[in-house]
Order: sequence, then structure tokens, then C-alpha cells
Amino acid sequence: MHSDASTNQIEIIAACIDNSSAVQYTMTLLNAPYQLQSIDEIVKQLKPTVPVFCIRPKVIEFTAKEFISKFPGKVLYAVKCNSEPSILKLLWNAGICDFDCASIKEIELVRTLFPSAKIHFMHPIKSEATIFQSYFNYGVRNFALDSVEELHKITRSTKDGDDLVCHKFGVSATDAVSILREARPIAKRLGICFHVGSQCIEPKYYEDALVIAKDIICQADVKIDIIDVGGGFPANYPGCLVPPLDEFFLSIERCFRNLHFSKETVLWCEPGRALVCDACSVIVAVLACRKDSIYINDGAYGSLGDAGPFGKTRYPVRLIRQNESVKTEKSNLKAFQFYGPTCDSFDQMDGPFELPDDVKPGDYIEVGQTGAYSIAIRTRFNGFDEIMIAFINDGLLTADSNGDI
Repeated sequence: MHSDASTNQIEIIAACIDNSSAVQYTMTLLNAPYQLQSIDEIVKQLKPTVPVFCIRPKVIEFTAKEFISKFPGKVLYAVKCNSEPSILKLLWNAGICDFDCASIKEIELVRTLFPSAKIHFMHPIKSEATIFQSYFNYGVRNFALDSVEELHKITRSTKDGDDLVCHKFGVSATDAVSILREARPIAKRLGICFHVGSQCIEPKYYEDALVIAKDIICQADVKIDIIDVGGGFPANYPGCLVPPLDEFFLSIERCFRNLHFSKETVLWCEPGRALVCDACSVIVAVLACRKDSIYINDGAYGSLGDAGPFGKTRYPVRLIRQNESVKTEKSNLKAFQFYGPTCDSFDQMDGPFELPDDVKPGDYIEVGQTGAYSIAIRTRFNGFDEIMIAFINDGLLTADSNGDI
């Protein structure tokens, strides 16, 4: 359908997530990255009845360039975090050319969008069919593994390819030594990768992991070409005390230098959340209000899974009204919990989410910092699978932002 509310005609087609693929959307975008609108304009003009996933192109560009310029090595984007094609294109345009993929569907998507991209198959356990397909059909040469059996599987499936890059992942230090020794004659380049944990808020954990990696290398007594510090770089959600990313980069670089790795050894990282989290918001409609509970048209089975029972993430929020300003003085704020639209008790988000105490049906709420693990894990449960996607020019909505990018 179309809206004639402004001089610029806006095409709206709801997006239905196809669970048979990680990346299929039966939709077109609300607008283009070069036709930015504000969230308030979208609400006023369209009065959306389904959630609207909002993308800030300028924020993605800024964050990607910051990562590339400040991390002391190569940056791989973790596609699982948000595989929306428009997000991938924005990252590519900002200079991200390497992609950490965990499935053949993600590999297909990246190779289709970017024929010259460097794809890294970083799931440590893969079927021989997917290894074969990724190697021969999509040109993948970098593989993660965590056992000798997986190493043999990779060599069989690639027909003893002599251009493999292999990484150790998810094994004990003792087992890692034997795997590295067996992989060294096979791999063109060999690396160690580790993951300190999602939403890691302590730079020291990366230093601790680097020390362990160095000890493993010394025991194995083999040449290591790559140290991959993985992801885990945090977002500054409400209630989290997160050091600036610069502190993580400095800790990694300092420890890497002090441990005297080989001059030929390079650093990699695999950020997801830290690259895209702040760049996105979701506009939800208020369906009902009961005491300290607000019922909205998106939830734990939709774009707000991280706020549900298993994640309990607190997102920053703000109230939007179509034809009047909203007072947001501290004195009139109230702590609410959210309930999603499905008929299931797990569709609950405790928050607390602070909003004006006069929230009512017909209002809208912008939920910020939803770029990570949001639309990537939407489901079709109960038939609530529709979503719109829009590019916006709003400033940040984060725990400590003042709206600037």
C-alpha cells in the first residue's frame, strides 16, 4: 500500500520472516538508505499496525569505521547477529569485507550479495555436505574446528585442499595442542580462535584468553598465523557498566605485544552486537495498559527476544504520540514490564522499562538498541510474523546518549 501523507510517496510492504532460511523476507523496504525519515514522522504519517524495525545508516557506517580503524587487526562481522541484507550492505559499504558465517544459508547470502567477500565458516561442527558445498560452490577456505575428527572431515570434504585456513575452537588446552600439531601440515594458514562470552564487560578476559593461547602455542611448538579473539564486545544497555570499546582494543593490543607472538602472526576479531546494536530501534504499538504492565505488538517471540525470560536485557525506551508532545520529566516516569502479542506466558519482558505514567492504548514506544539478535531470531509463532523496515535519520536511543551520532 502507499501513503500520500507527504510529498514523497512511501511504499509499505509488511515483512514476513521465512524460517526455512535465515535471511528470507517477503517484503520491500519502507524507504531507501538515502531517503531517511524520522521515527516521529513515520508514526504520524503511517500509524503502523505492525512493528517497524528502524535502521540508522549513519550509525552503522560510523561504528564499522571505528572498529576497522581502532582494532589492531582484521574485523569479521558475525552474520548470525543480524543477517538483514540491508544491514550487511551498509557494513560492506563502510569497509567490512570479511564475514563470520555459521551455516550454508549465511554463506549463500553473503556470496550472493558480495561476490568478492572473504567468508569464514566459523561453526566448529559441520556436515561433510556443507563443507563440500562451501568449499567448491562458494569459495570458502577458512574453517573453524574443535577436534581431530572435524579436521579429517574437512580434508576429506575438500579433497585434501592445499589452501585451507584452520582454527581451533572449543576444546581444552591439552586437546588443542594435539589438534594444532596435526593441523599444521595440512593448513596453509593455522590459527587459534576463542570466545570470552557474549556481552563481555571486562577487557581483562581477552588478556587472560591470549595468555592461554600463547601457552598452547608454546606447548604445540608450531607456527601460528592467526589469533582470533572472537566476539563478545559489549553494548552499553541500561543498567550495564561497560568500558569504552577503546579499552578493549588497547588491552588486546598491549597483551598481544607483551606476549611476543611471532611477527607474522595477525589478530582477528568477530564482532556482532557491538557493530549493529545501537544502530537499530523497533517501533511498537501500545495495545493495552494494566497497572504496571504494557501490552505491545512485538515481544519475546519477535524482535525483543533478548528482553524475554532467557535474556532479560533492558532496552532504552521512549514514548511517542501522534499529535502531541510527550513529557519525560523524571517525576512522571514509571517502571513498566512489557507483554508481547502472543498467547503464551513466556512472552513477557520484565525490564523495568521507564516511561511516562500516562501511557495509553494508541501510543507508540520506540525500543532502542535492538540491532543485535532481534529480527535475526524472530519467529512465526501465533502468526505474529509481520514487520516493516525503515531507514531513519534519528540520533541514538541508548542508555547514556543525548541523541548524537
